[in-house]
Amino acid sequence: MLFAGTQDGSILVWKFVAATNGFEPAAALKGHSASVVTLVVGGNRLYSGSMDNTIRVWGLETLQCIYTLTDHTSVVMSVLCWDQYLLSCSLDKTIKVWALKENGKLEVIYNREEEHGLLVLSGMPDAQGKPVLICSCNDNTARLYDLPLFTERGKIYAKEEIRAIQTAPGGLFFTGDGNGDLKVWKWTEQSPVAAETLKQ
Repeated sequence: MLFAGTQDGSILVWKFVAATNGFEPAAALKGHSASVVTLVVGGNRLYSGSMDNTIRVWGLETLQCIYTLTDHTSVVMSVLCWDQYLLSCSLDKTIKVWALKENGKLEVIYNREEEHGLLVLSGMPDAQGKPVLICSCNDNTARLYDLPLFTERGKIYAKEEIRAIQTAPGGLFFTGDGNGDLKVWKWTEQSPVAAETLKQ
């Protein structure tokens, strides 16, 4: 399935049809009252973050909303599935770590407050295979944290807000900022170093 969030708060769904070797519209998921900003699939669920300050959890089999998470107080900018956890960040200056409880619902097990609003979350192993969370803030920086203790590992500075982060094999990750710069980073033994800057 393919998902796309829209400004009116709906999520459009397409399913792949082998007979036509293409995608065909399957559904439009309704529930958010403002623009859908971020989507991620984890297991048999779709998680959507919105400008209505909520995260909605959808079942992939039924395409129905299972429940809504309302702990954030501003726009949910990014959601990330990592192992058995869901991580979310918001312009309310918090990163929240969610875990599935015995009642079948996600609950916040850790809440980290930052000095600035948060824009994007991504994660990857460092050169030693240890998990590192990369999160960008609206102060033109990205912060790196060792997990699970959120020990600060360092910062990446940009000319404008870092609005996109993508990881890749081989210890690489990419950051894109509002200035149009795409930077390529590679992990060394201690920290990531900029390998190349690609201009728009």
